[in-house]
Amino acid sequence: MQQLTPQELKEKLDSNADVLLIDIREDWEREEYNIGGIHIPMGEIPARLADIPKDKEVVLYCEKGIRSTIAIQRLETLGFQNLINLSGGMKAWKSIF
Repeated sequence: MQQLTPQELKEKLDSNADVLLIDIREDWEREEYNIGGIHIPMGEIPARLADIPKDKEVVLYCEKGIRSTIAIQRLETLGFQNLINLSGGMKAWKSIF
Protein backbone atom coordinates (compact mmCIF):
# COMPACT_ATOMS: atom_id res chain seq x y z
CA MET A 1 0.00 0.00 0.00
CA GLN A 2 1.23 3.42 -0.91
CA GLN A 3 1.62 5.96 1.88
CA LEU A 4 1.99 9.73 1.71
CA THR A 5 3.12 12.03 4.51
CA PRO A 6 1.23 15.25 5.16
CA GLN A 7 4.22 17.19 3.79
CA GLU A 8 4.22 15.16 0.56
CA LEU A 9 0.48 15.66 0.12
CA LYS A 10 0.80 19.40 0.74
CA GLU A 11 3.47 19.58 -1.99
CA LYS A 12 1.15 17.74 -4.40
CA LEU A 13 -1.76 20.02 -3.60
CA ASP A 14 0.39 23.16 -3.86
CA SER A 15 1.65 22.05 -7.28
CA ASN A 16 -1.91 21.41 -8.49
CA ALA A 17 -1.17 17.73 -9.11
CA ASP A 18 -4.06 15.72 -10.53
CA VAL A 19 -4.98 13.93 -7.32
CA LEU A 20 -8.39 13.28 -5.80
CA LEU A 21 -8.86 13.47 -2.03
CA ILE A 22 -11.49 11.29 -0.40
CA ASP A 23 -12.41 11.95 3.22
CA ILE A 24 -13.82 8.71 4.66
CA ARG A 25 -14.63 10.09 8.10
CA GLU A 26 -18.13 10.59 9.46
CA ASP A 27 -20.09 13.78 8.77
CA TRP A 28 -19.41 15.31 12.18
CA GLU A 29 -15.66 14.72 11.82
CA ARG A 30 -15.60 16.38 8.42
CA GLU A 31 -17.58 19.36 9.70
CA GLU A 32 -14.95 19.98 12.38
CA TYR A 33 -12.02 20.06 9.93
CA ASN A 34 -11.18 18.82 6.45
CA ILE A 35 -8.71 19.48 3.66
CA GLY A 36 -11.14 19.17 0.81
CA GLY A 37 -11.93 16.51 -1.72
CA ILE A 38 -15.07 14.46 -1.81
CA HIS A 39 -16.75 12.93 1.21
CA ILE A 40 -17.51 9.23 1.21
CA PRO A 41 -17.94 7.93 4.77
CA MET A 42 -16.31 4.53 5.19
CA GLY A 43 -19.64 2.75 5.50
CA GLU A 44 -20.81 4.15 2.16
CA ILE A 45 -17.76 3.10 0.13
CA PRO A 46 -19.22 -0.20 -1.18
CA ALA A 47 -22.26 1.63 -2.58
CA ARG A 48 -20.17 4.43 -4.10
CA LEU A 49 -17.43 2.58 -5.96
CA ALA A 50 -18.35 4.46 -9.13
CA ASP A 51 -17.30 7.71 -7.40
CA ILE A 52 -13.73 6.45 -6.99
CA PRO A 53 -11.73 6.76 -10.22
CA LYS A 54 -9.19 4.12 -11.19
CA ASP A 55 -7.30 6.30 -13.65
CA LYS A 56 -5.67 8.86 -11.33
CA GLU A 57 -4.07 9.09 -7.91
CA VAL A 58 -6.61 8.95 -5.10
CA VAL A 59 -5.64 9.84 -1.54
CA LEU A 60 -7.92 8.52 1.19
CA TYR A 61 -7.82 10.12 4.60
CA CYS A 62 -9.43 9.70 7.99
CA GLU A 63 -8.56 10.93 11.49
CA LYS A 64 -5.47 8.80 12.21
CA GLY A 65 -4.91 6.81 9.02
CA ILE A 66 -6.28 3.55 10.37
CA ARG A 67 -9.72 3.53 8.71
CA SER A 68 -8.25 4.73 5.43
CA THR A 69 -5.73 1.88 5.56
CA ILE A 70 -8.55 -0.62 6.04
CA ALA A 71 -10.62 0.98 3.26
CA ILE A 72 -7.68 0.85 0.85
CA GLN A 73 -6.99 -2.79 1.66
CA ARG A 74 -10.63 -3.64 0.89
CA LEU A 75 -10.66 -1.58 -2.31
CA GLU A 76 -7.43 -3.19 -3.52
CA THR A 77 -9.18 -6.58 -3.42
CA LEU A 78 -11.67 -5.06 -5.89
CA GLY A 79 -8.96 -4.09 -8.34
CA PHE A 80 -8.05 -0.56 -7.26
CA GLN A 81 -4.31 0.02 -7.62
CA ASN A 82 -4.14 3.82 -7.52
CA LEU A 83 -4.99 4.46 -3.88
CA ILE A 84 -2.73 6.24 -1.41
CA ASN A 85 -3.13 6.49 2.35
CA LEU A 86 -2.46 9.79 4.13
CA SER A 87 -0.11 8.55 6.82
CA GLY A 88 -1.27 9.70 10.23
CA GLY A 89 -4.48 11.17 8.80
CA MET A 90 -5.90 14.51 9.89
CA LYS A 91 -4.20 14.25 13.26
CA ALA A 92 -0.78 14.30 11.59
CA TRP A 93 -1.89 16.98 9.10
CA LYS A 94 -3.15 19.30 11.86
CA SER A 95 0.04 18.85 13.89
CA ILE A 96 2.05 20.30 10.97
CA PHE A 97 -0.27 22.73 9.18
